[in-house]
Amino acid sequence: MPRHDLLDRLRSSPVRLGEVRFAATGGPLESAWRQAVDELAGCIHPLVDDGPPLLNEGGVYPGSWLESTASINAEVLDRFLPHVTHATHLAFADAQRADGLLPYKLTADGPGFAQIQMVTPFARCVWRHYLATGRDRDYLARMYPALARHDAWLAEHRDTRGTGGVEAFCTYDTGHDRSPRFWGVPDQTPGGDAARFDPESGILPFVAPDLTANVACQRAYLARIAAELGDDPAPWLERAGASRAALDGCFDADDGLWYDVDAAGRFVRVQSDVLLRVLACEVVPAEVFDAALGRYLLHTRKFFSAYPFTSLALDDPRFDHDFRANSWGGPVNFLTLIRAPQAFEHYSRAAELAFALMPVVAAVARMGRFPQVISPWTGEPGYTEQYSPAILWLLDTVERLFGILPTPEGELWFSGLVPRRVDHHDVADALAYERTVDGVRFELVNTYEGAVGYRDGVEFLRMPHGVRAIAGRDGRVHAVVGLTARPVRGELVIDGVRTEVEVAGNERLDVDSGRVVSRRGGGVVLPRS
Repeated sequence: MPRHDLLDRLRSSPVRLGEVRFAATGGPLESAWRQAVDELAGCIHPLVDDGPPLLNEGGVYPGSWLESTASINAEVLDRFLPHVTHATHLAFADAQRADGLLPYKLTADGPGFAQIQMVTPFARCVWRHYLATGRDRDYLARMYPALARHDAWLAEHRDTRGTGGVEAFCTYDTGHDRSPRFWGVPDQTPGGDAARFDPESGILPFVAPDLTANVACQRAYLARIAAELGDDPAPWLERAGASRAALDGCFDADDGLWYDVDAAGRFVRVQSDVLLRVLACEVVPAEVFDAALGRYLLHTRKFFSAYPFTSLALDDPRFDHDFRANSWGGPVNFLTLIRAPQAFEHYSRAAELAFALMPVVAAVARMGRFPQVISPWTGEPGYTEQYSPAILWLLDTVERLFGILPTPEGELWFSGLVPRRVDHHDVADALAYERTVDGVRFELVNTYEGAVGYRDGVEFLRMPHGVRAIAGRDGRVHAVVGLTARPVRGELVIDGVRTEVEVAGNERLDVDSGRVVSRRGGGVVLPRS
């Protein structure tokens, strides 16, 4: 379809999600995106009759959950329906227990406190919402004491061994149902008391690297929040350092992995998505992430399945092949996928992320529903449906790889990719994305020949296929980044200024007035067997 015909299709589309519209030809991706928008609406509703609409987990999971719905899911939703994210955050703060424990879930029956169940750092989500929505100090002032009191509860009740880390008392503390990580450990805390563990287990409590990394990250962001509100950030920074030191005690240098440490001081040697959870917490140097990327995340005997990323290493004989169950013992979970960009983008590995996600884009485009898990071998949909992490993963990925993504820091990312055909199914061969920012309508059209950007209907950007343009909220481009494993060569046109460029994967070219003024980074970690 000619570019202008695709633009007409986009501009006439009746389907909007907040300030966004999307169109695509040559495959089922547009239909899947529209289905996602429709099913997302079913995941947003009040928990009580007179309450505000909140994001719900969906699928078989009633209510809103701290580990996912209120954190990573709501962070993605923030780019589309920020008022729902706002209300969901405040609902958790308002339901906090008198002793400081935040609920792990909210349902129509009330808050739940039987476990801690944390994955994505909540304080980081709060800070990013604050930045993205105009710096509402009243909101921040309500969330800060709730987060601080929860941190104090964890320090008092979940560091019984005095390591400075955060301990797991049961399987549900990390949501790792059916994972061999917790074989021999009760699913729940005794009597539903999150301050107690089974004293007869012999191996509990575990010093948990993912929970410890979570708190280390939260404390770093609590320092930012404290400074913003005029409080002293130093105590939070000191506590964050103590958490990072405790995390070091979970690290096996020979394996290059973090493991739980049981009550006997032994590593619980299960190679699982704990790795990606830790890496998504911004607490390790870039060289550590790069090493894990090559050795584990992009290794076809570890986590790089045909449809990445698995929840257990593929070469583990305990690997659970049953993707039709709620299992973190092997199958690919959409919560892993929606969390993955938090690690890859932070460490400037957008090219590897794009490469890894393309097969899942192809699978989701044709599967007809939004499950919790998929088969790592075939991409077939598995357990449950209308699951908001899967719905929001597709919305995030379309925007991240093919659209216009606003960041909390005030950038707009115009990403010039087209879905790769990784199997014998078509996905899309041309795409158009619209996002209105501060009253200005931006559009991006992607084909294999390249990408063209429009600002209020006037072309302002033209770039080769395979790069991302980074601009301010006014659309002024100040950098481009390579998104493919191969170097990209072609003409970059910014506001009429033409420049021939060559951009390697992950390389960043800084731009001033349409001209390249510096370059840095670059290089791609390739999958291995």
